[in-house]
Amino acid sequence: MTTSSILNTNDKVDNSNNDVKILKLINCRLIIKEELLSDQVLFIDVTNGKILDGQKIFFQERNWSRLNTMQILDCNNLIVSPGYIDIQINGGFGVDFTADVDIVEGLKIVSKELLKRGCTSFCPTIVSSDSKIYENILPKIRQRKGSVKDGAEILGVHCEGPFIAPEKKGAHQEKVLKSATNGIKDFQEVYGMKNLNNIKIITLAPEVEGVNDTISELVKRNIVVSIGHTSSSVKDSERAIENGATLVTHLFNAMQAFHHRDPGPVGLLGSFNIKVTLSNKIKPYYGLICDGIHSHPNSVKIAYSSHPKGAIIVTDAMAAAGLSDGIYKLGEMEAKVSEDYVFINGTETLAGSKITMDDSVKNFRKFTGCSIVEAINSATINPAKALGVQNKKGILSEGNDADIIFLDDDLNVKKVFVAGIEFRLNK
Repeated sequence: MTTSSILNTNDKVDNSNNDVKILKLINCRLIIKEELLSDQVLFIDVTNGKILDGQKIFFQERNWSRLNTMQILDCNNLIVSPGYIDIQINGGFGVDFTADVDIVEGLKIVSKELLKRGCTSFCPTIVSSDSKIYENILPKIRQRKGSVKDGAEILGVHCEGPFIAPEKKGAHQEKVLKSATNGIKDFQEVYGMKNLNNIKIITLAPEVEGVNDTISELVKRNIVVSIGHTSSSVKDSERAIENGATLVTHLFNAMQAFHHRDPGPVGLLGSFNIKVTLSNKIKPYYGLICDGIHSHPNSVKIAYSSHPKGAIIVTDAMAAAGLSDGIYKLGEMEAKVSEDYVFINGTETLAGSKITMDDSVKNFRKFTGCSIVEAINSATINPAKALGVQNKKGILSEGNDADIIFLDDDLNVKKVFVAGIEFRLNK
């Protein structure tokens, strides 16, 4: 068997070599059964961008033609992790997903920039808007695979509103908020019947008229329902989970504050009264913005300690992410960024963050004191499971997408592969 010379992590994998069919990563640390194990090997099928089972290649397939074109990359004991998944991001790098006229071009910009921060797939998030805006934007944000050319994969749109509580609107415009007196028909009218296929997540307030009774209909359409921007009691929140909601949007923010007599949505972390089906015997997942501004580090730690396998790191980033202070778009409004704080211009209302996923993961570990494995899981397998895409994302198992990042012990991103091809970080 002939192979090319062994590459070092400082070397660039030759993406232009069409003869290379398998990339073998050696001397890497992998998460295996909740442990970070050294001296591991990982095989990537470069032709289809999937992860391979090494034993099957050698002992079952005996596909010598592929083995003869294998390239070896020495990872020098770096951590090899699935790429990060951001399920709530409003924009970044000068682009606002709700307001941008040329959303297609804007998505290209953000998708490429996300790869540089280790985020290989995401859910573009649209804030509460008029139906005409959804009619214009949603058809243009289709699910698509990630690639070196196009950037991070788009997993589907996250519609944050407009079926939310006015008193917990946060940075959303009250004039566009809706109730659902006609059930699913109101959702179809606001988003557009055909556009529901492009939506992956809907954040809603279960106490808004007609909303809680519509959750099961949304779930039947393969939409992940998340509780957020809500004044709901713990009872209403538990009922929403019983109806099929599986997620809480940016826990602690834009919801009833924890109270010992009625803890509201935060109380779901300790709930044991939820009547669930056999397919949903878990507490809900919950998003956490780890910028140190939206939630105090102690609050992040309390949530994580209560339900560690439900934690999902999200950025809730807006157009200023990756850029300097200034005035930026947020839907039909303006946001002012100063010293990492993002406010609706002229107010003290928080309007998203400017943090990126790589820094969010670092902060999460610092805030909670969790292990490297637990921090990585909160940005990979947990969001993948919440979206129901763990059969292709979030874990380095056979047949899953080879969206991979190399990390050092301080969780700095050293290399990024998307669909099995290296993305040049210095571009």
